[in-house]
Amino acid sequence: MNHVAIVFLKELVDALRDRRTLLRLAVPALLMGPLMLMMLSGLIAQFETRAEQREIVVQGMQHAPTLRNYLERQNYTVKDAPADYEARLRNSKLADPVLVVPADFEDKLARGDGPELELVTDSANQRASAGSGVISRLVEGFGRERAGLHLMLRGVSPELLRPVDLNERDLASPGARASRITSMIPMFVIMAVLYGCLTAALDSTSGERERGSLEPLLMNPARPLGIVSGKWLAVALLGAGVAGLCSLSFIPAQLLLKSDALAAMFRFGWGEVAGFALILLPLCAALGALLMAVAIRTKTFKEAQASATLVMTLVSLAPMVSIMNPGGDSPWYFWIPGLGQNQLMMLVLKGEPISLLQWGPAVLTAAVLTAACLVYVARHMREAVSR
Repeated sequence: MNHVAIVFLKELVDALRDRRTLLRLAVPALLMGPLMLMMLSGLIAQFETRAEQREIVVQGMQHAPTLRNYLERQNYTVKDAPADYEARLRNSKLADPVLVVPADFEDKLARGDGPELELVTDSANQRASAGSGVISRLVEGFGRERAGLHLMLRGVSPELLRPVDLNERDLASPGARASRITSMIPMFVIMAVLYGCLTAALDSTSGERERGSLEPLLMNPARPLGIVSGKWLAVALLGAGVAGLCSLSFIPAQLLLKSDALAAMFRFGWGEVAGFALILLPLCAALGALLMAVAIRTKTFKEAQASATLVMTLVSLAPMVSIMNPGGDSPWYFWIPGLGQNQLMMLVLKGEPISLLQWGPAVLTAAVLTAACLVYVARHMREAVSR
Protein backbone atom coordinates (compact mmCIF):
# COMPACT_ATOMS: atom_id res chain seq x y z
CA MET A 1 0.00 0.00 0.00
CA ASN A 2 2.97 2.29 0.66
CA HIS A 3 4.12 2.05 -2.94
CA VAL A 4 0.59 2.66 -4.23
CA ALA A 5 0.27 5.83 -2.14
CA ILE A 6 3.71 7.11 -3.19
CA VAL A 7 3.02 6.59 -6.90
CA PHE A 8 -0.45 8.08 -6.50
CA LEU A 9 0.88 11.25 -4.88
CA LYS A 10 3.68 11.53 -7.44
CA GLU A 11 1.25 11.25 -10.37
CA LEU A 12 -1.18 13.67 -8.76
CA VAL A 13 1.52 16.28 -8.13
CA ASP A 14 2.80 15.91 -11.70
CA ALA A 15 -0.71 16.41 -13.06
CA LEU A 16 -1.36 19.46 -10.86
CA ARG A 17 1.95 21.02 -11.90
CA ASP A 18 0.88 21.07 -15.54
CA ARG A 19 -1.33 24.13 -15.22
CA ARG A 20 -1.91 24.45 -18.95
CA THR A 21 -3.41 20.97 -19.12
CA LEU A 22 -5.45 21.59 -15.98
CA LEU A 23 -6.90 24.76 -17.50
CA ARG A 24 -7.75 22.89 -20.70
CA LEU A 25 -9.68 20.37 -18.61
CA ALA A 26 -11.24 22.64 -15.98
CA VAL A 27 -12.34 25.63 -18.09
CA PRO A 28 -14.48 23.64 -20.58
CA ALA A 29 -16.00 21.66 -17.70
CA LEU A 30 -16.94 24.86 -15.86
CA LEU A 31 -18.23 26.67 -18.94
CA MET A 32 -20.16 23.72 -20.36
CA GLY A 33 -23.21 24.18 -18.15
CA PRO A 34 -23.56 27.98 -18.44
CA LEU A 35 -23.01 28.01 -22.21
CA MET A 36 -25.49 25.22 -22.85
CA LEU A 37 -28.17 26.75 -20.65
CA MET A 38 -27.64 30.21 -22.14
CA MET A 39 -28.17 28.87 -25.67
CA LEU A 40 -31.18 26.79 -24.63
CA SER A 41 -32.65 29.69 -22.68
CA GLY A 42 -32.17 32.09 -25.59
CA LEU A 43 -33.88 29.68 -27.98
CA ILE A 44 -36.89 29.16 -25.70
CA ALA A 45 -37.10 32.90 -24.99
CA GLN A 46 -37.38 33.51 -28.75
CA PHE A 47 -40.27 31.04 -29.00
CA GLU A 48 -41.98 32.63 -26.00
CA THR A 49 -41.59 36.11 -27.48
CA ARG A 50 -43.11 34.95 -30.75
CA ALA A 51 -45.97 33.28 -28.90
CA GLU A 52 -46.69 36.48 -26.95
CA GLN A 53 -46.74 38.56 -30.13
CA ARG A 54 -49.54 36.37 -31.54
CA GLU A 55 -48.93 37.33 -35.16
CA ILE A 56 -50.00 35.49 -38.32
CA VAL A 57 -48.56 36.16 -41.76
CA VAL A 58 -51.26 35.94 -44.45
CA GLN A 59 -51.26 36.39 -48.23
CA GLY A 60 -54.60 37.68 -49.59
CA MET A 61 -56.37 38.42 -46.32
CA GLN A 62 -58.45 41.09 -48.11
CA HIS A 63 -60.39 38.20 -49.67
CA ALA A 64 -61.46 36.79 -46.27
CA PRO A 65 -62.95 39.43 -43.93
CA THR A 66 -64.81 36.69 -42.03
CA LEU A 67 -61.57 34.86 -41.31
CA ARG A 68 -59.88 38.12 -40.30
CA ASN A 69 -62.68 38.80 -37.85
CA TYR A 70 -62.24 35.35 -36.28
CA LEU A 71 -58.46 35.73 -35.97
CA GLU A 72 -58.74 39.15 -34.38
CA ARG A 73 -61.29 37.81 -31.89
CA GLN A 74 -58.62 35.27 -30.90
CA ASN A 75 -56.29 38.22 -30.17
CA TYR A 76 -54.07 37.56 -33.19
CA THR A 77 -52.57 40.30 -35.35
CA VAL A 78 -52.69 39.72 -39.10
CA LYS A 79 -49.59 40.72 -41.07
CA ASP A 80 -49.38 40.86 -44.85
CA ALA A 81 -46.92 38.40 -46.34
CA PRO A 82 -44.05 39.80 -48.43
CA ALA A 83 -44.28 39.31 -52.18
CA ASP A 84 -41.26 36.97 -52.19
CA TYR A 85 -42.35 34.93 -49.16
CA GLU A 86 -41.46 31.59 -50.78
CA ALA A 87 -37.86 32.64 -51.39
CA ARG A 88 -37.61 34.03 -47.87
CA LEU A 89 -38.91 30.80 -46.36
CA ARG A 90 -36.38 28.77 -48.35
CA ASN A 91 -33.53 31.07 -47.24
CA SER A 92 -34.76 31.03 -43.60
CA LYS A 93 -35.17 34.82 -43.69
CA LEU A 94 -38.87 34.51 -42.85
CA ALA A 95 -39.53 32.87 -39.48
CA ASP A 96 -43.30 32.38 -39.87
CA PRO A 97 -45.37 30.12 -42.12
CA VAL A 98 -47.64 31.90 -44.59
CA LEU A 99 -51.38 31.31 -44.88
CA VAL A 100 -52.52 31.85 -48.49
CA VAL A 101 -56.17 32.85 -49.01
CA PRO A 102 -57.70 32.40 -52.51
CA ALA A 103 -59.60 35.26 -54.18
CA ASP A 104 -62.91 33.35 -54.11
CA PHE A 105 -62.71 32.45 -50.42
CA GLU A 106 -65.65 34.56 -49.23
CA ASP A 107 -67.92 33.56 -52.13
CA LYS A 108 -67.35 29.83 -51.56
CA LEU A 109 -67.79 30.28 -47.82
CA ALA A 110 -71.17 31.95 -48.36
CA ARG A 111 -72.31 29.17 -50.70
CA GLY A 112 -71.09 26.47 -48.32
CA ASP A 113 -68.71 25.01 -50.92
CA GLY A 114 -65.77 24.72 -48.53
CA PRO A 115 -62.97 27.05 -49.68
CA GLU A 116 -59.40 25.75 -49.62
CA LEU A 117 -56.63 27.52 -47.76
CA GLU A 118 -52.94 26.86 -48.33
CA LEU A 119 -50.36 26.82 -45.55
CA VAL A 120 -46.90 27.47 -47.00
CA THR A 121 -43.88 26.51 -44.93
CA ASP A 122 -40.44 24.95 -45.32
CA SER A 123 -39.64 21.88 -43.21
CA ALA A 124 -35.95 22.78 -43.37
CA ASN A 125 -36.79 26.16 -41.79
CA GLN A 126 -37.33 25.05 -38.19
CA ARG A 127 -38.63 28.38 -36.92
CA ALA A 128 -41.28 28.58 -39.62
CA SER A 129 -42.15 24.91 -39.30
CA ALA A 130 -42.76 25.31 -35.57
CA GLY A 131 -45.55 27.84 -36.20
CA SER A 132 -47.55 25.63 -38.56
CA GLY A 133 -49.44 23.88 -35.78
CA VAL A 134 -50.80 27.16 -34.38
CA ILE A 135 -52.24 28.21 -37.75
CA SER A 136 -53.70 24.75 -38.34
CA ARG A 137 -55.51 24.84 -34.99
CA LEU A 138 -56.84 28.34 -35.69
CA VAL A 139 -58.22 27.31 -39.08
CA GLU A 140 -59.82 24.22 -37.52
CA GLY A 141 -61.39 26.43 -34.85
CA PHE A 142 -62.72 28.75 -37.54
CA GLY A 143 -64.24 25.77 -39.35
CA ARG A 144 -65.91 24.49 -36.17
CA GLU A 145 -67.36 27.92 -35.46
CA ARG A 146 -68.81 28.20 -38.98
CA ALA A 147 -70.28 24.71 -38.78
CA GLY A 148 -71.82 25.51 -35.40
CA LEU A 149 -73.45 28.67 -36.76
CA HIS A 150 -74.97 26.76 -39.67
CA LEU A 151 -76.40 24.15 -37.31
CA MET A 152 -77.86 26.79 -35.01
CA LEU A 153 -79.60 28.46 -37.98
CA ARG A 154 -81.30 25.13 -38.65
CA GLY A 155 -82.29 24.66 -35.03
CA VAL A 156 -79.68 21.97 -34.33
CA SER A 157 -77.42 22.11 -31.29
CA PRO A 158 -73.74 22.68 -32.20
CA GLU A 159 -72.85 20.21 -29.44
CA LEU A 160 -73.51 17.49 -32.02
CA LEU A 161 -70.15 18.42 -33.52
CA ARG A 162 -68.53 17.24 -30.28
CA PRO A 163 -70.19 13.94 -29.38
CA VAL A 164 -67.23 12.95 -27.20
CA ASP A 165 -65.20 15.00 -24.71
CA LEU A 166 -61.56 14.06 -24.22
CA ASN A 167 -59.73 14.96 -21.01
CA GLU A 168 -55.97 14.44 -20.83
CA ARG A 169 -54.31 13.23 -17.62
CA ASP A 170 -50.53 13.44 -17.39
CA LEU A 171 -49.02 10.74 -15.16
CA ALA A 172 -45.50 12.18 -15.28
CA SER A 173 -44.11 13.54 -12.03
CA PRO A 174 -42.69 17.09 -11.94
CA GLY A 175 -39.20 15.60 -12.02
CA ALA A 176 -40.01 13.45 -15.05
CA ARG A 177 -41.42 16.47 -16.88
CA ALA A 178 -38.34 18.49 -15.99
CA SER A 179 -36.08 15.70 -17.28
CA ARG A 180 -37.15 16.61 -20.82
CA ILE A 181 -35.03 19.73 -20.32
CA THR A 182 -32.26 18.26 -18.16
CA SER A 183 -31.84 15.04 -20.16
CA MET A 184 -28.76 16.39 -21.95
CA ILE A 185 -26.81 16.88 -18.70
CA PRO A 186 -25.75 13.20 -18.31
CA MET A 187 -24.19 13.18 -21.78
CA PHE A 188 -22.15 16.30 -20.98
CA VAL A 189 -21.01 14.86 -17.65
CA ILE A 190 -19.95 11.55 -19.24
CA MET A 191 -17.92 13.51 -21.80
CA ALA A 192 -16.30 15.39 -18.91
CA VAL A 193 -15.29 12.05 -17.33
CA LEU A 194 -13.73 10.95 -20.61
CA TYR A 195 -11.69 14.09 -21.12
CA GLY A 196 -10.73 14.25 -17.45
CA CYS A 197 -9.29 10.72 -17.54
CA LEU A 198 -7.83 10.91 -21.05
CA THR A 199 -4.84 13.21 -20.62
CA ALA A 200 -3.74 11.76 -17.28
CA ALA A 201 -4.12 8.15 -18.46
CA LEU A 202 -2.12 8.69 -21.63
CA ASP A 203 0.55 10.80 -19.93
CA SER A 204 1.12 8.26 -17.15
CA THR A 205 1.70 5.42 -19.63
CA SER A 206 2.73 6.29 -23.19
CA GLY A 207 3.80 9.79 -22.16
CA GLU A 208 6.25 8.50 -19.55
CA ARG A 209 7.45 5.84 -21.94
CA GLU A 210 8.15 8.50 -24.58
CA ARG A 211 10.03 10.69 -22.06
CA GLY A 212 12.02 7.70 -20.78
CA SER A 213 10.80 8.10 -17.18
CA LEU A 214 8.98 4.76 -17.04
CA GLU A 215 12.16 2.64 -16.87
CA PRO A 216 13.51 4.24 -13.65
CA LEU A 217 10.11 3.83 -12.04
CA LEU A 218 10.07 0.10 -12.80
CA MET A 219 13.54 -0.31 -11.26
CA ASN A 220 12.06 0.37 -7.82
CA PRO A 221 11.39 -2.68 -5.61
CA ALA A 222 7.66 -2.35 -6.05
CA ARG A 223 5.26 -4.73 -7.69
CA PRO A 224 4.08 -3.60 -11.14
CA LEU A 225 0.47 -3.89 -10.00
CA GLY A 226 1.19 -1.49 -7.12
CA ILE A 227 2.73 1.06 -9.51
CA VAL A 228 -0.16 0.72 -11.92
CA SER A 229 -2.70 1.04 -9.10
CA GLY A 230 -1.12 4.29 -7.93
CA LYS A 231 -1.22 5.73 -11.45
CA TRP A 232 -4.78 4.56 -11.91
CA LEU A 233 -5.98 6.19 -8.69
CA ALA A 234 -4.59 9.53 -9.84
CA VAL A 235 -6.23 9.18 -13.25
CA ALA A 236 -9.61 8.24 -11.74
CA LEU A 237 -9.43 11.11 -9.26
CA LEU A 238 -8.77 13.65 -12.01
CA GLY A 239 -11.64 12.26 -14.07
CA ALA A 240 -13.95 12.47 -11.06
CA GLY A 241 -12.78 16.02 -10.36
CA VAL A 242 -13.54 17.23 -13.87
CA ALA A 243 -16.93 15.48 -13.82
CA GLY A 244 -17.67 17.11 -10.46
CA LEU A 245 -16.82 20.56 -11.83
CA CYS A 246 -19.06 19.93 -14.82
CA SER A 247 -21.98 18.87 -12.61
CA LEU A 248 -21.52 21.80 -10.25
CA SER A 249 -21.43 24.29 -13.12
CA PHE A 250 -25.11 23.65 -13.83
CA ILE A 251 -26.16 25.00 -10.41
CA PRO A 252 -25.02 28.65 -10.82
CA ALA A 253 -25.78 28.43 -14.54
CA GLN A 254 -29.50 28.37 -13.69
CA LEU A 255 -29.22 32.04 -12.75
CA LEU A 256 -28.57 32.80 -16.43
CA LEU A 257 -31.91 31.40 -17.59
CA LYS A 258 -33.92 34.09 -19.37
CA SER A 259 -37.12 32.08 -19.61
CA ASP A 260 -39.27 31.92 -16.46
CA ALA A 261 -40.95 28.75 -17.71
CA LEU A 262 -37.58 27.07 -18.26
CA ALA A 263 -36.30 28.23 -14.86
CA ALA A 264 -39.39 26.74 -13.20
CA MET A 265 -38.93 23.40 -15.01
CA PHE A 266 -35.16 23.10 -14.62
CA ARG A 267 -34.61 20.96 -11.52
CA PHE A 268 -30.93 20.41 -10.75
CA GLY A 269 -29.52 20.97 -7.28
CA TRP A 270 -27.10 19.58 -4.73
CA GLY A 271 -29.04 16.34 -4.40
CA GLU A 272 -28.63 15.63 -8.10
CA VAL A 273 -24.91 16.49 -7.91
CA ALA A 274 -24.44 14.01 -5.04
CA GLY A 275 -26.36 11.33 -6.93
CA PHE A 276 -24.26 11.92 -10.04
CA ALA A 277 -21.05 11.60 -7.98
CA LEU A 278 -22.03 8.17 -6.62
CA ILE A 279 -22.99 6.97 -10.09
CA LEU A 280 -19.91 8.30 -11.87
CA LEU A 281 -17.19 7.11 -9.47
CA PRO A 282 -17.25 3.52 -10.83
CA LEU A 283 -17.26 4.89 -14.39
CA CYS A 284 -14.23 7.10 -13.64
CA ALA A 285 -12.39 4.05 -12.31
CA ALA A 286 -13.29 1.88 -15.31
CA LEU A 287 -12.53 4.47 -18.00
CA GLY A 288 -9.25 5.44 -16.36
CA ALA A 289 -8.10 1.81 -16.35
CA LEU A 290 -9.37 1.20 -19.89
CA LEU A 291 -7.55 4.23 -21.32
CA MET A 292 -4.35 3.15 -19.57
CA ALA A 293 -4.71 -0.33 -21.09
CA VAL A 294 -5.15 1.18 -24.55
CA ALA A 295 -2.15 3.50 -24.14
CA ILE A 296 0.31 0.98 -22.66
CA ARG A 297 0.78 -0.73 -26.03
CA THR A 298 1.64 2.52 -27.86
CA LYS A 299 5.07 4.10 -28.19
CA THR A 300 4.19 7.81 -28.35
CA PHE A 301 1.62 10.12 -26.83
CA LYS A 302 0.14 10.95 -30.25
CA GLU A 303 -0.20 7.27 -31.09
CA ALA A 304 -1.99 6.75 -27.78
CA GLN A 305 -4.37 9.61 -28.57
CA ALA A 306 -5.25 8.01 -31.89
CA SER A 307 -5.84 4.62 -30.23
CA ALA A 308 -8.03 6.17 -27.53
CA THR A 309 -10.33 7.73 -30.13
CA LEU A 310 -12.30 4.50 -30.48
CA VAL A 311 -12.93 4.30 -26.73
CA MET A 312 -13.98 7.96 -26.63
CA THR A 313 -16.37 7.49 -29.54
CA LEU A 314 -18.00 4.31 -28.20
CA VAL A 315 -18.52 5.66 -24.68
CA SER A 316 -19.80 9.06 -25.82
CA LEU A 317 -22.25 7.46 -28.26
CA ALA A 318 -23.47 4.79 -25.82
CA PRO A 319 -26.23 7.03 -24.34
CA MET A 320 -27.66 7.42 -27.84
CA VAL A 321 -28.82 3.78 -27.72
CA SER A 322 -31.67 4.67 -25.37
CA ILE A 323 -32.73 7.53 -27.66
CA MET A 324 -32.71 5.36 -30.79
CA ASN A 325 -34.66 2.51 -29.18
CA PRO A 326 -38.40 3.29 -29.37
CA GLY A 327 -39.29 0.23 -27.30
CA GLY A 328 -38.29 1.84 -24.01
CA ASP A 329 -35.48 1.06 -21.59
CA SER A 330 -34.18 -2.51 -21.35
CA PRO A 331 -32.47 -4.20 -18.37
CA TRP A 332 -29.31 -4.84 -20.39
CA TYR A 333 -28.70 -1.08 -20.67
CA PHE A 334 -27.30 -1.08 -17.13
CA TRP A 335 -24.58 -3.58 -18.09
CA ILE A 336 -23.02 -1.25 -20.70
CA PRO A 337 -20.42 1.26 -19.40
CA GLY A 338 -21.56 4.78 -20.21
CA LEU A 339 -25.08 3.74 -21.16
CA GLY A 340 -25.81 2.31 -17.71
CA GLN A 341 -24.56 5.45 -15.97
CA ASN A 342 -26.64 7.59 -18.33
CA GLN A 343 -29.78 5.64 -17.41
CA LEU A 344 -29.03 5.90 -13.69
CA MET A 345 -28.48 9.66 -13.93
CA MET A 346 -31.78 10.00 -15.78
CA LEU A 347 -33.50 8.23 -12.87
CA VAL A 348 -31.88 10.74 -10.49
CA LEU A 349 -33.12 13.65 -12.61
CA LYS A 350 -36.65 12.20 -12.67
CA GLY A 351 -36.60 11.79 -8.89
CA GLU A 352 -37.24 8.05 -9.15
CA PRO A 353 -35.69 5.52 -6.73
CA ILE A 354 -32.80 3.39 -7.97
CA SER A 355 -33.06 -0.32 -7.21
CA LEU A 356 -30.20 -2.74 -6.62
CA LEU A 357 -31.04 -4.46 -9.92
CA GLN A 358 -30.31 -1.17 -11.68
CA TRP A 359 -27.33 -0.04 -9.62
CA GLY A 360 -25.66 -3.45 -9.28
CA PRO A 361 -24.95 -4.23 -12.96
CA ALA A 362 -23.36 -0.81 -13.57
CA VAL A 363 -21.06 -1.15 -10.55
CA LEU A 364 -20.23 -4.82 -11.23
CA THR A 365 -19.36 -4.16 -14.88
CA ALA A 366 -17.16 -1.22 -13.92
CA ALA A 367 -15.38 -3.26 -11.24
CA VAL A 368 -14.67 -6.20 -13.58
CA LEU A 369 -13.48 -3.89 -16.37
CA THR A 370 -11.24 -1.98 -13.95
CA ALA A 371 -9.64 -5.12 -12.51
CA ALA A 372 -9.06 -6.70 -15.93
CA CYS A 373 -7.48 -3.55 -17.36
CA LEU A 374 -5.21 -2.99 -14.35
CA VAL A 375 -3.92 -6.57 -14.53
CA TYR A 376 -3.39 -6.14 -18.27
CA VAL A 377 -1.40 -2.92 -17.79
CA ALA A 378 0.71 -4.45 -15.00
CA ARG A 379 1.61 -7.48 -17.15
CA HIS A 380 2.51 -5.44 -20.23
CA MET A 381 4.32 -2.53 -18.57
CA ARG A 382 7.78 -4.13 -18.49
CA GLU A 383 7.24 -5.59 -21.94
CA ALA A 384 6.32 -2.14 -23.27
CA VAL A 385 9.53 -0.63 -21.88
CA SER A 386 11.74 -3.36 -23.35
CA ARG A 387 10.33 -2.99 -26.86
